[in-house]
Amino acid sequence: MRHLALLVAISIVNTQTALAMGDDDPLLTMVRVDKLETSPGESQARVEAKAWTGYDLHKLYLKTESEIEDGATDSADLELLYSRAVSPYWDLQLGWKRDFQPGPKRDWLAVGLQGLAPYFFEIDTTLYLSDSGDSSLNFSAEYEILLTQRLILSPEVEFVVNGYDDERTGAGSGLASVEAGIRIRYELRREFAPYLGVQWESLYGDTADFARSEGEDRDDIVFVVGIRAWF
Repeated sequence: MRHLALLVAISIVNTQTALAMGDDDPLLTMVRVDKLETSPGESQARVEAKAWTGYDLHKLYLKTESEIEDGATDSADLELLYSRAVSPYWDLQLGWKRDFQPGPKRDWLAVGLQGLAPYFFEIDTTLYLSDSGDSSLNFSAEYEILLTQRLILSPEVEFVVNGYDDERTGAGSGLASVEAGIRIRYELRREFAPYLGVQWESLYGDTADFARSEGEDRDDIVFVVGIRAWF
């Protein structure tokens, strides 16, 4: 009986593995541009995009964000992450991030949690650690309100907390920045939706002091127009 039970257990494991890598769990790929937007009259542009490939449990993510102001790149980064589903709604992510701007270039270890919280809040939180002992925590949350089947209102909030001071990059320790925005988009197709919105950003602590010393605003509100798409 013990041998039979062992054979049954092995058979179940092999079946589950085959299903996980077979026709019931095919290799999928997606590219999603969350924000491709500009601020009319402000000479500002912003891009947030991600791509992933993999299976239900295991995925490889590529994420990038960049901001352009007055024709120059104000910030830009790239992340490469391995993502492992740890529950039906949550993925644990581990990987690498490089900051290209503001300089100098820096590399970080990234450890994150991404998923769907109760009441359908999309959560993305990541802790970054550098080889010099610096740390930074990024948290964002987004919620979608369906006004109609195609018209969608999307409020979101994001904050950054740093564990270091770096005047070269304008990053100060403690709560560094809070962003809040609301956008309304119309899905011409599910894969393509133009939108309008308003974005507010405020800097705090040493980060605000660094911005003040450079003659930059510590609080800013801009109207945005952009496109959200995926394929």
